[in-house]
Amino acid sequence: MRASDGRVVRHRRYRLTPARRRAAALVLSVLALAAPVYAGTAALVGRRVEAAAGESTWIVPNRIDLPADAATDAAGAGPPPSRLRIGALGVDTALESLTMDAAGVLASPKAYGEAGWFAQGTMPGDPGPAVLAGHVDSKTGPAVFYKLHELKAGDKVLVLRGDAWLAFSVTAVEHYAKAHFPTQRVYGPTPVAELRLITCGGAFDSARHSYRDNVVVYAVLS
Repeated sequence: MRASDGRVVRHRRYRLTPARRRAAALVLSVLALAAPVYAGTAALVGRRVEAAAGESTWIVPNRIDLPADAATDAAGAGPPPSRLRIGALGVDTALESLTMDAAGVLASPKAYGEAGWFAQGTMPGDPGPAVLAGHVDSKTGPAVFYKLHELKAGDKVLVLRGDAWLAFSVTAVEHYAKAHFPTQRVYGPTPVAELRLITCGGAFDSARHSYRDNVVVYAVLS
């Protein structure tokens, strides 16, 4: 390269001293180890549900939209379900009784690590669709139904009612936009005992602190 006065200017080549080489190698090693941590943290934040969002993480349609014979009073119809086991997912949880509020919204289970059952609907093991619901995650990480979408046809779902374990076989796993929830398909009457396991899924809407979709697992008494 030539300067403005015609002189040739030579740039001195930058050389890494042994000390600089060691420092550079250390920085690259730290960055390589940190990359999976940052990636994992970003993935978790993308799936996070705000605990104080003020709404459930799934949707149960308003009572006026439910089939007339879908919501029944299960009280006094025998021992209620008390526990749920899903071997394929490693789920073993107590079951909380859930009811709808005045707006027709199903109350969320109080503990993120536990599921609940719709106590105003069908009792598991009785003819009709019994509804079980749970959170997908929380501020601290995965919740009880975090892997619900991974179930496959033929997987077993066990519900403890009284002293007996009732075995259900998964028949389908479906995803629905909350705005187009198929009320009749999920809550409509069935001639045999069935289960509906519900949680949220799809993309996370950060403005509403809620997921856009629902995951519904269909299972029938074996």
